[in-house]
Amino acid sequence: MLDRHVRPLIDPPLNRLGHRLAGLGIGANAVTALGLMLGLGAALAVASGSVAVALGLMLASRLADGLDGAVARATRPSDFGGVFDIAADFVFYAALPLAFVWVDPVRNGLAGASLIAAFYINAASFLGYAILAAKQGHTTQARGQKSWYHAGGLMEGTETIVFFAAFCLWPALFPALAWVFAALCLITATGRMIQMRQTFD
Repeated sequence: MLDRHVRPLIDPPLNRLGHRLAGLGIGANAVTALGLMLGLGAALAVASGSVAVALGLMLASRLADGLDGAVARATRPSDFGGVFDIAADFVFYAALPLAFVWVDPVRNGLAGASLIAAFYINAASFLGYAILAAKQGHTTQARGQKSWYHAGGLMEGTETIVFFAAFCLWPALFPALAWVFAALCLITATGRMIQMRQTFD
């Protein structure tokens, strides 16, 4: 929901930094891999009880997630790079809630599992929309230049960062926040399915 408003603000500095990294010979896939490692490091920090460290690593991971596209645009975007980017995102999206489940499975287990399941459902609607959009030649740059069609929704990248930051800032509230996040993801997936039916059927 917020990505289309945030992208015009963050893309110019990201693109400038992406050009500099590309000039140093750093590839987009290397930045994606770094972002994934930082994200997994955030999950490990949560699992070890260091939520302040986790917050810093999570934010650094999301910075890398924005930079890989900027580096790709400064060089040559690739289809594999786009797939690697979204796959790395999904791994990170599962790892952080799983870390909270690991810390306290009795208190966080059901909420964390429900959130991961909601991510799975939302991802299916997101990728399904991208497949149908490509098949019928639809394009958009509302959320920046992407390797494939990025359909909008109530829960997007910006909202995910906000919720993940809230998990780290207030770990005791993880169950309540996870339930809310899961519900919003399911609303997003439902809305996207309705939009697909109206647009492509």
